[in-house]
Amino acid sequence: MPNESAVTVSAGGIVLNQQGMVLVVSQGTGATTWSLPKGHIEAGEEPVAAAVREIEEESGLTQVDFVKKLGAYGRYKIGRETAEDKGEWKVLIFFLFKTSQMQLNPKDPRHPLARWVAPDEVEGLLTHPKDKAFYKSILPALQ
Repeated sequence: MPNESAVTVSAGGIVLNQQGMVLVVSQGTGATTWSLPKGHIEAGEEPVAAAVREIEEESGLTQVDFVKKLGAYGRYKIGRETAEDKGEWKVLIFFLFKTSQMQLNPKDPRHPLARWVAPDEVEGLLTHPKDKAFYKSILPALQ
């Protein structure tokens, strides 16, 4: 991470429904990109609470149950046309959640689409290479 980059910390979740499908959400950056739901941790907010809030905003899910922390990694923000935005280095903290809800109804206009995807198809759908690598590394923990 270069010294001139701003550093932000985000929290997110891998959400499994009762059929074992994984939640993925779109990002509003020109071309449609796909990621796991996540977002900035607000002042005074705990990372798990931030992840729950972001999941609700980006998918409409209101009932998610915390299972465990999955880990953290760093990467540049996705910029226009999916190129990396070297002006922002993101530290991403992820947690595992389960839900019995199936209906997805995103509330955040910057993330207009959400869908359930089979666990073995998520890696291929994610846009950022570091998101793909992290997901692949935690896939065994989802079984």
